[in-house]
Amino acid sequence: MFTGIIEELGLITAWEPSADAARVTVRAPLAVVGAEHGDSISVSGVCLTVVDQGVDWFTADVMAETIATSKSFAAGQPVNLERAAQVGDRLGGHIVQGHIDGTGTLLSRDDGDKWRVLRFSLTDDLAPLVANKGSIAIDGTSLTVSAVGRDWFEVSLIPETLTATTLGALEPGDAVNLETDILARHVERMLQFTGRSES
Repeated sequence: MFTGIIEELGLITAWEPSADAARVTVRAPLAVVGAEHGDSISVSGVCLTVVDQGVDWFTADVMAETIATSKSFAAGQPVNLERAAQVGDRLGGHIVQGHIDGTGTLLSRDDGDKWRVLRFSLTDDLAPLVANKGSIAIDGTSLTVSAVGRDWFEVSLIPETLTATTLGALEPGDAVNLETDILARHVERMLQFTGRSES
């Protein structure tokens, strides 16, 4: 479980694909502090399990489902990193599971004096799960939806988010990982059974 408050900008140093999976190595001097084999680290919103580590890096296995659902990773790519939340931590963002629902594409950016509005595409399956003023995680970053349409949504980024995460470097056409709010996913599932006759 994560909060979506990015702790560190890391770097993918190796991406080794296999038939239906991959092994990724990430440079992460802060994220590996106190980490042990089996711990979870969010890599641009994807919850990965530490299988090997050194003083400033860790390695994790990425299964086929994750590869199919999330944006592409490659060596040399910067990533947002967050260690799993501890019981008793302040919840500065929102509850983020690290289970990617899908991807979106940056459609446009509107630069203000010290802020930036980003508009992303929404697929038909994710659109019902995104609400104005609701929570969303973009590449693992906890954000509030500032506007929403049928097939798009916007977030407004403060200077801290622009510099402390990979979101400040996004250009139109770039893909991002999206995780919708866990409560919205459960409500949608319950609504699928509304009106079902009882036996």
